[in-house]
Amino acid sequence: MEFGPHLILASLEGAVIAAVLAMTAMGLSIVFGIMRVVNVAHGEFFMLGAVIAWWVAHLLGGHPAVGFIAALVFAPLLVAIIAATADRLVLQRIDYDPDRTIVGTIGLLYIIQQVTLMTFGPEARPVEAPFNQRLAIPWFEFGENGFEIYWPWGLSITSYKLFIIVAAIAILTALWVLMTKTKIGLIMRATQQDSEMARAFGVPVKRVYAWVFGLGAGLAAMGAVLVVPVQQAHYLMGHDPLLLSFIVVIIGGLGSLPGTVIAAVLIGMSDGIISVFFSPTLAKILATLLVAMVLVFRPQGLMGKLRS
Repeated sequence: MEFGPHLILASLEGAVIAAVLAMTAMGLSIVFGIMRVVNVAHGEFFMLGAVIAWWVAHLLGGHPAVGFIAALVFAPLLVAIIAATADRLVLQRIDYDPDRTIVGTIGLLYIIQQVTLMTFGPEARPVEAPFNQRLAIPWFEFGENGFEIYWPWGLSITSYKLFIIVAAIAILTALWVLMTKTKIGLIMRATQQDSEMARAFGVPVKRVYAWVFGLGAGLAAMGAVLVVPVQQAHYLMGHDPLLLSFIVVIIGGLGSLPGTVIAAVLIGMSDGIISVFFSPTLAKILATLLVAMVLVFRPQGLMGKLRS
């Protein structure tokens, strides 16, 4: 098959990866940007969202759309509540000390993982997509009669994967509105800039931290709910999202939301294209090399700021 149609297919697959990765990494970036907490358990919150989505869809039964819509509402909400509770029980008690929060979130990682293994089991379980029609991918070619459109045989993508891209854009846009246009976002940004001054003006900083931690975990869970009909829920599925999220926030700049989106698109698109034409392993190697280059030549990331 020709290079052009294959490139379109690889780019669409990369856009799906980038959409989910942007949501997952955004949660990690928000938590670090506002709380200065490196959440090592972020991948497990992603996994927990997928597992809860399977439970909700399995319990409701009926048409797949019913279970999926319910999972899209309840899974991120439950994960956010669990994360906010973990913040109050663990992170607040160690006063958000950088070293101890890393150890504390590692402990959360193993607790969530092992509880999921005991309750959900070791098997990978699918969640049926609410719709999954295959759409042929057209290709344009300049022929004797001008531009001609044809459909390469067998080259297609599912409608649900296109939905993932659109849904991620909508969710990230809503997050941008929340952070920049609302009073809640103003309080979060004030806490990020100077938590002591925000506390002096009556902002309940610890409560803000709890809900920020919950918001970050909820974003990861929402990305998992979107992707679980494509992948499958499994108790070990949080490893790759955690690694890629760290790669994205390092490249984009720790705490920089625009940088996170740009880096997610860069990593997601390159991962999709390289995986189609070469191998997924090569894509991960190149992403790791890119992180090394960023750390050497621009340690603050693409859009991050050096801290004094």
